[in-house]
Amino acid sequence: MFTQFASLAALSLAFALAAPGWVAAQTDNYPARTVRVVAPFPPGGSVDTVARLVSARLADSFGQQFIIDNRSGASGNIGTEIVANAPGDGYTLLVNTIPLVTNAFLYSRVPYDALRDFAPVALLTSTNSVLTVHPSIPATTVRELLQLARTRGDSLNYGTAGAGTNPHIAGELFNYLGKVNINAVHFKGGGPAMIATVSGEISMGFSTLPDTLGYLRSGRLRALGVTSAQRAPQLPDVPTIAEAGLPGYEFTTWQGMLAPKNTPRAIVTVLNERIKKTLTTPEQIKRFNNAGLEVIASTPDEFAAHLRKEVEKWSKVIKERGMKAE
Repeated sequence: MFTQFASLAALSLAFALAAPGWVAAQTDNYPARTVRVVAPFPPGGSVDTVARLVSARLADSFGQQFIIDNRSGASGNIGTEIVANAPGDGYTLLVNTIPLVTNAFLYSRVPYDALRDFAPVALLTSTNSVLTVHPSIPATTVRELLQLARTRGDSLNYGTAGAGTNPHIAGELFNYLGKVNINAVHFKGGGPAMIATVSGEISMGFSTLPDTLGYLRSGRLRALGVTSAQRAPQLPDVPTIAEAGLPGYEFTTWQGMLAPKNTPRAIVTVLNERIKKTLTTPEQIKRFNNAGLEVIASTPDEFAAHLRKEVEKWSKVIKERGMKAE
């Protein structure tokens, strides 16, 4: 019995001593094969756009492929769950946005914990959204729109990319602060919602700058305000929603990269270093700005702190508005 115990103890000690070397071997040549980057929303939206832009830069930097895997559904829950359950080896990553933290308050059950089941890699970018209306809507300012909503609220609606998505949250924040009840109409993605707004099927929408600029320039949509705290450089003549009649309004869409929670810190660190190195060059900053995106490239700890603040902020709004995604 003693001999068997001694053998087991020796074997355990050998594994313990070998573990640091094994981890080092896994990280020193990382990545040694193709990396899958899950984007839990359909192609064409801001998450997909950022995932593709960043993955291309990482592929160039590492000399390995970073392949986008669009796994959409349930406001990002499907693709996010895939990454939460993936091995923590650095070969499955996630690019996500606000529903990562808000889904816990919108759904009765969410198959992951945003703060516990992931290793934050970097807050990558942020982008402004724009409150736009169809030209047939008799409102040219935010104040006029609020007044219209108070007198003809039942006739106004706004499009979303689905229950619990960024446009839905932006719209409910507008309702919450403006004390109005503009109806949400949910579509299967931002593209169909945008088409419905442009066609006049719905009254208004909250869409990201990259998706909106072309329609504004052609006059097919009218911009009433940007959702951020400062005016957008791409639309210098469009006021913020806060300065245009709704004080306190601020909604900024962000995109961040995460890994499964057990991913070695060394892999998280090297990914973060490459992201910072490749995204913060003047050329790349300009490229992202032209796409309506602001480069952030935060540290992992800064991104973790950001996620905690987002949980605190949106839990209150969602509860007050009684928002549900089911």
